[in-house]
Amino acid sequence: MDPKVSTAAATPSPRSLRARDKLMHTAERLYAEHGFANVSIRMIREAAGHRNKSAVQYHFSSRDDLIQAILTRHATAIERHRWPMVQALDTSGGVSVRDWITCVIKPSIEHHIDLGTPSWYGRFLAQAVVEPSLREYATQVSMDTPSWRRLQQLRPSRRDSDPASDPASDLAERHGAMVRLLIVHMSAELETDLAAGRVPPSGAETSWRRLGDDLVTAVHGLSSALLETSSP
Repeated sequence: MDPKVSTAAATPSPRSLRARDKLMHTAERLYAEHGFANVSIRMIREAAGHRNKSAVQYHFSSRDDLIQAILTRHATAIERHRWPMVQALDTSGGVSVRDWITCVIKPSIEHHIDLGTPSWYGRFLAQAVVEPSLREYATQVSMDTPSWRRLQQLRPSRRDSDPASDPASDLAERHGAMVRLLIVHMSAELETDLAAGRVPPSGAETSWRRLGDDLVTAVHGLSSALLETSSP
């Protein structure tokens, strides 16, 4: 087979990429507004303006494959914010707990600001992290990145035992779940308020940055209470 023909067949055309992107944006909006259980593949296809009944299946093997693609796209965008922050932390000469927590939280806040208003990612993610078939992927996709792995290496030591060892490992796992749900669901709350007009679009960036600061303070307090003062 001619290699040129094979490469051309394997490379999606610009039209195909645009169609795929529109399906992802449409699905994210519908899932955010109506919930995973209330949105069918047909609804996504029709809302995206596709007449071909197999349009979604052409680009995605399943509903979960579509949702995972959306999650991956956002994780990639957040990584672009986190990596320079981690690099700056890496060369700072010292990492405080608050600085470390800031690197955990602020990249996603910056991504929400980039998305503008209206946006749907916050509400979409809030559903993905509690959906049984998607929960693990939604959690891991943001952690399986160079910046997150380096951030774990820079994590400040605590007064207590290593959270990865018994008996602190269970506590650290619960702490991680608490932090994750706090960040995800508070972001979804603000996005909902913006969508409903309770927060004006002109105040969106200020509101996101205030939420980011509040989350850093809240997570710092939670971390201190659970991980630094807890004893077996």
